Amino acid sequence: MTSPTTPSSTASPSAGSAPEAPSLLRQPRAVWAVAFACVIAFMGIGLVDPILKEIAAQLDATPSQVSLLFTSYMAVMGVSMLVTGVVSSRIGPKRTLLAGLALIIVSAALAGTSGSVGAVIGFRAGWGLGNALFVATALATIVSASAGPVGQAIILFEAALGLGIASGPLIGGLLGGISWRGPFFGVSVLMTVALVATAFFLPSTPPAGRRTSLLDPFRALRHRALLLLALVAIFYNLGFFTLMAAGPFALPTYSIMGIGWTFFGWGVLLAVTSVWLAPVLQRRFGTLPSLIAVLALFAIDLAVMALGAAHETVVTGGIIAAGAFLGVTNTLVTEAVMGAAPVERPVASAAYSFVRFTGGAVGPWVALKLAENVDLHAPFWFGAAAVTVGVVIVAAGSRTIGRALASAPAPHSVTEAESELVGDLA
Repeated sequence: MTSPTTPSSTASPSAGSAPEAPSLLRQPRAVWAVAFACVIAFMGIGLVDPILKEIAAQLDATPSQVSLLFTSYMAVMGVSMLVTGVVSSRIGPKRTLLAGLALIIVSAALAGTSGSVGAVIGFRAGWGLGNALFVATALATIVSASAGPVGQAIILFEAALGLGIASGPLIGGLLGGISWRGPFFGVSVLMTVALVATAFFLPSTPPAGRRTSLLDPFRALRHRALLLLALVAIFYNLGFFTLMAAGPFALPTYSIMGIGWTFFGWGVLLAVTSVWLAPVLQRRFGTLPSLIAVLALFAIDLAVMALGAAHETVVTGGIIAAGAFLGVTNTLVTEAVMGAAPVERPVASAAYSFVRFTGGAVGPWVALKLAENVDLHAPFWFGAAAVTVGVVIVAAGSRTIGRALASAPAPHSVTEAESELVGDLA
């Protein structure tokens, strides 16, 4: 390394200084194409919330039947995460991205033309498969194609994540106000634009690295810390998707747009806290204490909603507040997963996602079955109890998880961002 007193460091005022990083906004068109697709993909988690009641009314379906829009999507996405690494390692990132986008386009369009709730559920499953293929390679593609340092690519990715999560319910409400079919057609059109842009602007990306095996994720679950974190994720996802499915039905006087605005508030808090608040809490209090505290607060929030389920103001406030708790939880858990087992990141992500999406698949159906057969309070009690189990697992396994966190990725690293992509997208 050149010392500060050598001629090479004093020849000019700027000599020896780091070159100025290019502007974040001056990126290749390939980066903007994939980032745009990320925004649309991230909309999926809240897009259907505003139209759940309308779908039930228009297609003569029960609440538990429309809850299967979440179940089919999450179940297929979870199982598909076991094979996306295998696919990507064989056909390359670009082809994997395009295959995922094509599946989303076709599935969303067919869901919009469906005449029965069963057909919508089936095509929503195809949407889940497309998303699984997309998330397997999106972040890595942005990083490899971006201009400037990796940190700027991560910021761009996090911005796309936040914009998609926050805008999904709002777009769903706006298009759903025209017709419940509107959000499905809207996604199909927007994803078509993203596919064309990605196909033209993203250079060919041949397969790289070793080919992964279908058994690798199951082998990864032999590591106790990873298994414990995956189990925690099952239980907080039971609470998460109870909120997503039961929330709209606990707001009987709200219009489609009213529900859209409510979940927009939820999405804004989720995005902001996942990117900015979670790292602050982690640095100040540590990962495990912060995780235990925020999960406990989420369980309390659900319990308050259970007590006040007959009051729309209580439910609205509870939904919005939950965004803050879920944003922090997603970031802390998914980051910890990356250091929980000495395996490759794609393998750890696949194993974790396969287990955690079980909660996302089961929770909505159980919650709305309880609403049908017990009362409107029961789903939120179910969610609160499930999240409480997650708190117990974290506390009981803190020593095992704590040892694994010693090798966790640095905050805002590529590894953390890739894990957040899997953790936050649904």
